[in-house]
Amino acid sequence: MAHFLQAHSTSSNEQLTGDLQVRYAKKLKELKDALANIREDEQLIAVDTVQRLGVDYRFQEEIEAIMKTQCTRAYNDESSDELRVVSLRFRLLRQQGYHVTIDVFNKFKNNEKLKVDINGLVGLYEASHMSFPGEEALVEAGRRSHQLLTAWMPNNLDDHRASAVAYSLEHPHHKSLTRFMAKNFLHSFEGKENWVNDLRELGKLEFNMVESLIRNEIQQVSKWWKELGLTEELKFVRDQPIKWYTWPMACLADPNLSEERVELTKSISLVYIIDDIFDVHGTLDELILFTAAVERWDIDATGELPNYMKICFKALYDITNETSYIVHKKHGWNPIESLKKSWATLCKAFLLEARWFSCGHLPNTEEYLNNGLISSGVPVVLTHGFFLLGQGITKETVHILDNLNISSLVSSTATILRLWDDFGSAKDEGQDGYDGSYIACYVNENQGCSDEDARAFVVHRISEEWKFLNQECFSASNPFSASFTKLALNVARMVPLMYDYNSQHRLPSLEENMKSLLFDSFLAQGQVTSAAISQA
Repeated sequence: MAHFLQAHSTSSNEQLTGDLQVRYAKKLKELKDALANIREDEQLIAVDTVQRLGVDYRFQEEIEAIMKTQCTRAYNDESSDELRVVSLRFRLLRQQGYHVTIDVFNKFKNNEKLKVDINGLVGLYEASHMSFPGEEALVEAGRRSHQLLTAWMPNNLDDHRASAVAYSLEHPHHKSLTRFMAKNFLHSFEGKENWVNDLRELGKLEFNMVESLIRNEIQQVSKWWKELGLTEELKFVRDQPIKWYTWPMACLADPNLSEERVELTKSISLVYIIDDIFDVHGTLDELILFTAAVERWDIDATGELPNYMKICFKALYDITNETSYIVHKKHGWNPIESLKKSWATLCKAFLLEARWFSCGHLPNTEEYLNNGLISSGVPVVLTHGFFLLGQGITKETVHILDNLNISSLVSSTATILRLWDDFGSAKDEGQDGYDGSYIACYVNENQGCSDEDARAFVVHRISEEWKFLNQECFSASNPFSASFTKLALNVARMVPLMYDYNSQHRLPSLEENMKSLLFDSFLAQGQVTSAAISQA
């Protein structure tokens, strides 16, 4: 996939982008004026639509003003009796960080009429994915909504709401990535309000600009990876730079974060490369030496390493120092100590797994998961992402990142990835190594437990971790910036796409989303080949 882009005229790209920007700026101003004066009964739908199209970063002030109004409405006597409205208000307020409890749903208890309120049930199902620990009533309401909607679907396929209901059941908004869902929403959402057509036009312009930006970033990543030359020297490692780029592409969706996406791709690539060294190639003695070298962080003290490890360590050393320089120059904080610590911690976690495997030790579930959330690579990636974003860097937040046990924002995201990765279908193409499985640990720890029982428990555990992640992200005590919080959430949302391998060791969901994102604009121009995408 690294070589699928063909040359394209820079001048024509610049001209296209320039024309789009003029039209975009005009439409943006019109919409800002419209949102500032929108009728109160249209406010919630407008905010939801803006967010689903992925252009909410342009309307933060307008959204905040609307949500302040809606917060007041949520608790006064004039609050709506429509389940659809109450559910949407709850979801939007909670994700905006407002304190809102599930008591707002009390008025709907034991209301039999709601069984046929399809729009209300969809809204309730969507809201249930925002649940915190202890909010079992909301979780149960979501399950019941899912059951009723699933039962409604087969006999109502001709209903104009059927496709939207099916899509919501498969892709609940809170656990889906806007980058991949927005185009489908653009094609399906309707409305007679004046601002709807303007917003649809803005969405189309946004997609064109973003897709052009993605193409340019792919070219940058491909060029960087080729010049780095690691696969020439380390022929056993994966060669998938564009697949790795899809992580920051989807998780750092703000178009203004182009440099951050490219730089974070570099760090992510090293996680995969070092994982391959530990998982499929290095001997235990070599892995001990490599881990010690990363802990020392001295480029002149690598003489005892085999040559392939020297090459990898130099790439790690250079790229990490480059990231530190960029962060210090841009944000005035040198993160090198935190970044060094994150890499050393990752390698120690990889090494512990290698020791377990070498002696045939199967740890208990707690021991495995405590180490596994580090070896997932999430902490090191989020640490790099935090500093690259540069918002909310304080001694407190840096201390939290340096001590993983303090923040469930990082640990819950990492746990979600680790548990997804450990499903039997999560075997990466071309990878023959073994680094353990939570399911194997669980079955061994619970005598008489079947593999199916263990998988059901993992699904439950992932659901519970989402509740912890929600609480950490949307509570007033969250010390992190909105941009970093969204990055962590998006990593959790990206996990199913990146680890849902089929029997051919392919990622069909990721391939489908990437094709939808890139082919519509680039296929006619010869920018992308089908084979390149399918090799992601």
